[in-house]
Amino acid sequence: MKSAGRDSDVVIIGGGVNGTGVARDAALRGLRVTLFERNDIAFGASGNSSGMIHGGPRYLSSDPKVTRVSCIDSGHIQAIAPHLLFRVPFLVPIGPEGTERTRIELVDAFFEAYDFYQPYKHGKPHARLSADELFQLEPGLFGGPGGAKGKLAGGITFDEWGIDGSRLCVANAVDAIEHGASVHTHTSVEEILRDAPGGAVQGVRARNLLTGKSFVVTTSAVVNATGAWGSLTAKAGGLGAEAARVRPGKGIHVVFDRRLTNYAILAKTIDDRQIFIEPWQNVTVLGTTDDDYYGDLDDVRATTDEVRYLQQGIASVLPGVANARAIGTTAGVRPTLYDYGPNEDELSRDHRVVDHVKDGAPGLFSMLGGKLASYRIFSEQATDALMVYLGAPVVPCRTHVAFLPGGEGKVSSSALAEDLGIDRVCSARLIYRHGSRATEIAERIKSRPLEATVICPCEPVMEAEVRYVIEREMAATVDDVARRTRLGLGACGGMRCAARC
Repeated sequence: MKSAGRDSDVVIIGGGVNGTGVARDAALRGLRVTLFERNDIAFGASGNSSGMIHGGPRYLSSDPKVTRVSCIDSGHIQAIAPHLLFRVPFLVPIGPEGTERTRIELVDAFFEAYDFYQPYKHGKPHARLSADELFQLEPGLFGGPGGAKGKLAGGITFDEWGIDGSRLCVANAVDAIEHGASVHTHTSVEEILRDAPGGAVQGVRARNLLTGKSFVVTTSAVVNATGAWGSLTAKAGGLGAEAARVRPGKGIHVVFDRRLTNYAILAKTIDDRQIFIEPWQNVTVLGTTDDDYYGDLDDVRATTDEVRYLQQGIASVLPGVANARAIGTTAGVRPTLYDYGPNEDELSRDHRVVDHVKDGAPGLFSMLGGKLASYRIFSEQATDALMVYLGAPVVPCRTHVAFLPGGEGKVSSSALAEDLGIDRVCSARLIYRHGSRATEIAERIKSRPLEATVICPCEPVMEAEVRYVIEREMAATVDDVARRTRLGLGACGGMRCAARC
């Protein structure tokens, strides 16, 4: 292979879902892998997404390939990480009656087309609902059946799958490590080394941001999986920003302190954009905006205007949200494929593996575009390109059949709670995050009973889990622990647990 005699076969830059996905795939195929992440695993868009592995009906009419690939990969992700998935049923209210009768027929026909993809992602076929059935499911729609907007033509229901994006990234990284990969978080790649301008990749120079230590890793291939930072990473390899250009799109979410509804509900904003509110784990998430972003990628924040924009839009369908308690926001930047002209929400969510040999940089690859739901197949395609470039023996991809850590078995939450003498909610949340590996945390508690102490009552999170993610999942800061356990992300906002953590 080309990389014989070097420290690593491939260096991956970026610890989001695409970077960790490639690290896992490449390690499973026998490559020596080193991954660098300047912040933490899932720091960017992957950890600040809508938290859904969904097919994307919005792409069906304009880009059906994206819908098909996302649905296929959703099925694979459910197979390899069943503990992380949860069903999210959607309601699409349509009305008022008398002006929208034709529209409901069209929407019904549209979702009949979407039903074609449901078997790929193990979804249920859509159903058409009467107004009475809608109000039975969600009495708060339009202020209730007796409200001013109470008369509807009816609605549609369909379902998607929710997931914790941060846990998905961590699981991929941990599995890569267990198959020989080296993962460095809080470590910045400052330069991609090449044998000459226009020459092949030789390695990278990196610096640990916590210790200040600088070091070099030699390699024959580098994968730029830095998402919205892609053009900046290309510059570190001596290329122009155009070589890995994306169109960054900012998306924010508003998080409420509890489940406000048991169904995700679609709505329209004042400028006719589609938004949604969804029950997500122990909270409710309202999203999302989609705006071109020109600011600092390391300091993306939700603004007051963006929050009001979303709250106004959802209140037109679910007025009770106006009185709900918002406890926080998330903000991320999508690495959308570059296109000049279309509105932001009309851009393709497809993905592309770019071989920079055409730009005079053999061995440098960039992963551009993509979405959470199709990360696995995107990673497979990038790894295929790496194997060809490196001249590695042909090894088939196994990421669609090999379980992610914790996905290989089932653990009973009631049995675990009884065995450890802990609350059943505590055991259920532990199993959701770690799957069958919750038993490893249980073994800690058996040998150290004091570690059963609950540190974060909102989620809840025990001391044993905090120590586990530090020792086994690369958590180096309180924020890192929060991404892995959701400590401090509940109603108290960390006031009861951050100092103890």
